[in-house]
Amino acid sequence: MNLSKVTLRDRAPGVQWGLLLAGSLVFVGLLELIRLPAAILLGSMLAALSVSGLEGRIAFPNWLYVCAQGLVGCLIARAIGPGILSEMLARWPVFLICVTAVIVFSTALGGLLAHFRVLPGTTAIWGSAPGAATAMAFMAEAFGADIRLVAFMQYVRVIFVASIASIVSQLFALHGGGAPARDWFPPVPALPFIETLALAIGGAFVGVKTRIPAGGLLVPLFAGIAFSGFGAVTITLPPLLLAACYTLVGWAIGRRFTREIIVYAAKAFPRVAASTLSLIALCGGLAYGLHVVAGTDPLTAYLATSPGGADSVAIIAASSKVDLPFVMAMQTARFLLVLLIGPSLARTIARRIERHPAES
Repeated sequence: MNLSKVTLRDRAPGVQWGLLLAGSLVFVGLLELIRLPAAILLGSMLAALSVSGLEGRIAFPNWLYVCAQGLVGCLIARAIGPGILSEMLARWPVFLICVTAVIVFSTALGGLLAHFRVLPGTTAIWGSAPGAATAMAFMAEAFGADIRLVAFMQYVRVIFVASIASIVSQLFALHGGGAPARDWFPPVPALPFIETLALAIGGAFVGVKTRIPAGGLLVPLFAGIAFSGFGAVTITLPPLLLAACYTLVGWAIGRRFTREIIVYAAKAFPRVAASTLSLIALCGGLAYGLHVVAGTDPLTAYLATSPGGADSVAIIAASSKVDLPFVMAMQTARFLLVLLIGPSLARTIARRIERHPAES
């Protein structure tokens, strides 16, 4: 049987949706077994990618995708509390040096991938950007990069960073037992939840209607930071709602893949993996410098300078004896700086590479 000719193109939508749901359960289950952060999003994306690779076509309304962006924005806003902002201000020289260094490392490696035509220019830069992986994919899409390849690069790094950081935590003989047990049905106060939904969905549609680049993500994010910082809203996101959101985002990204782009990504994987490991090694050197110069304990320094995603680092840090506010403040500071300078940085590097292409 020639697998390259297997196709879902003529199958009924119900069959395709059935395969998507079954595949999502299988992939998510396997990733949860190995305690991989972002397992729900990654598993759903792999399932949708598999269906797309078989020429299946999964369709759902775009407004659901917009709502998911808004919920991701609120999720990030909830993590950026007043305590983290005050931590940044109190130790701003250390934050400025470390954050800038990681961005320089990632941009240089992304530039090399673009220079040698491993990936297109702005796609390589966004894919290398050290921030929250889902947010970077949304931003990249808004500024013209290929969200499929950006997501591919970002989640390769999530897997590598999470795996290596978990190993490092255990080597330091700390409480590296993984994430705490998840409570799927915590009590949900009604009014804060309704306010959060209004902020997420209303902000997302305002961002889209006003044509702000990545507005579906950024308007709820910055509005959420402001409202929660002043105590006007307590951002409340039930775990089941977040799981549905991650599933939808994973499907939305995975369904955009084609057989051709899957083959392209597979061919690029060895060099993307080498770039990712190089970035992790450079950040490890930076962490050692932070330990020696500033006296930060080694694991705190390693997790603080680890090149994303912030959610996976947070899970590992929360189950280890580290300075959690410092780790999250460093991760947040870098994420915010990438949001601010990422678009112009990606365009500038891409233009320079176009003017000075690699010799064949």
